[in-house]
Order: sequence, then structure tokens, then C-alpha cells
Amino acid sequence: MKHEGACCTPSAAHNGNAVLDRVRVSTSPKPIHQQLLAIDAGEYLMGSDAGEGYAADGEGPQRRVKLGAFSIAPYAVTNAEFEVFVRETGYVTDAERMGWSFVFHRHVGEEAKKLVKGISSEARWWLAVEGACWSRPEGTGSNVAERMDHPVTHVSWNDAKAYCRWSGTQLPTEAEWERAARGGLEGKTYPWGNELLPDAQHRCNIWQGTFPTEDLATDGFAGTAPVSAYEPNGYGLYNVVGNIWEWCEDWFSPNYHRVTRSENPRYVIPTGRRSMRGGSFLCHHSYCNRYRVAARSSNTPDSTTSNCGFRVVV
Repeated sequence: MKHEGACCTPSAAHNGNAVLDRVRVSTSPKPIHQQLLAIDAGEYLMGSDAGEGYAADGEGPQRRVKLGAFSIAPYAVTNAEFEVFVRETGYVTDAERMGWSFVFHRHVGEEAKKLVKGISSEARWWLAVEGACWSRPEGTGSNVAERMDHPVTHVSWNDAKAYCRWSGTQLPTEAEWERAARGGLEGKTYPWGNELLPDAQHRCNIWQGTFPTEDLATDGFAGTAPVSAYEPNGYGLYNVVGNIWEWCEDWFSPNYHRVTRSENPRYVIPTGRRSMRGGSFLCHHSYCNRYRVAARSSNTPDSTTSNCGFRVVV
């Protein structure tokens, strides 16, 4: 049974929105380590009318949109890249400032369980763990030493924007993200086509088993995967569906496809929530069928979880 529940990313009980001044931005933006991929100006078919998603997400109506040229990172920002940013700027993330972040219950160790501050009212498998942050993804006793090539998580939209300011980049708009994620395919469900497991091969990091109690991890990963895991799409982008949710520039509205323009669309009216794309390692067809290129979700700009990060554009 498909549910409408908020399994994706629970929201922090705050309304942070203007914390970008916490980072000391250099007059000369730092070059990022990734070689960005150029996406030419052009048109594509955005959204979906297939009815696979949730009415409240506003995945349609499907329409043709036109975008200018841009360049996008092939990978999500990694722990290694984010560490350089923090080291050079002294930046303090929202999770560190608040003192806690949401961690999926099966990933919380015995030591960290003693520091659980509460349970999300949106979905009880999300635990508010004291001390959880980008460098301690599961709280006390955890670290990213063996996951430097994994995507950084526990970063809010505010944190992602601070990184962009430092690196001279931006977050992609929803339209830019979806065009890049489709990899040149027209109207397909996934970045590689319409079949989830072509030739019985896993192409993304999502949940296998019974959500949220049994994770078989038959794709090889029970949590995040390295940013270069699986095959890239037709444009050379990795892990645009599954693995982690990715923040976008837009404010979120279920009416996005009905009210934004057809050329370089972007939703700019504040709604209290920012758009996210791509789904995560927690997505499963029985609950959160959002690991499709047309799928949409959102969260408050200060919310942080163990399954949300970002990639950048210029």
C-alpha cells in the first residue's frame, strides 16, 4: 500500500532562513574539486502525468520547458569536500548549532540511543539524536573517516547555500535538476529508462525489504553509498535518484507546474519549505515512491537529516 506519510525527511521545529552570514566568504570563491558537466540550452519534457506519485507533491501537469545553458556537478558534494569548506571557513552547520539532527532509527548505535532527544511526530522511525551532524552522521561514536567519498548529510538548505557562496556555485533550480537527472531521455521514469532493475541489475541505492523494519540491502548498501556508485546517466551524473535527497533553489509549492513559467521556471514565492529532489536510500515503493526523476518533496530550510545533501551548479 502506498502512503502519503512524511517518511522522506522530517522537519525541525524551527523556521531558520537567514543564516548565510555565519560563513566567512572569501573574496575569491574556492574552486570545487569536481569537473562540472555542461548542459546545453534547450527544451525538455518536465514533470509527469503518470499518477505514480502523490497529489500533494504536484508532479504535473507534464509540460515542455526551456532552459538556458548551465553546468552541474556529476556527484553530490562529498564529506571530503564539505570538510575542506568547514576547515577553511569555521562554518557551524544548523545541526551543530541546534545540537541534534534526525537519524533513521535502524542506524542509531547503542551509545547514541542514550542521547535520543525525541521522536519525529511525522514518522516514528526518525530519532532526534543529540550530537548528530555531518561529521557524526549517527551521533556519538560515529564519524565519516571511512565515508569521505560518500555524500555529506545532515546539511540544511541554509548550510548548502553557505557552501555555494564559498565555492562560487549555486543550488540547481528544480527545472535544472530534472533536466540533468533525465540524462537526455524524454519522459522516462528513471534516469536510465522505465524499468527499475534493467537486466536484474540495481541502478540506484534504495530500500529493499519491508520498510521500515527490514532492510535486505541487496543493492550493497544499508545507508549512503559512495557518490560514484552505480552507472551514470546519459549526461554523466551519478546517483540522481536514491542515495540522498538533494536540495534545490526553489521554494516548494504543489502548484509549481501550474504557475511557473515555461522558460527557466523557478518558484520564488516564500512558502516556508524548500524543494528537494531524487529520493534517498530510504525510499521504497510501499511507502515513498519518490525515487523517480519527476518526484518532488520538501522541507524547512533549517531541517537536517541523515538522508539529505546537495549538488551544485554554475
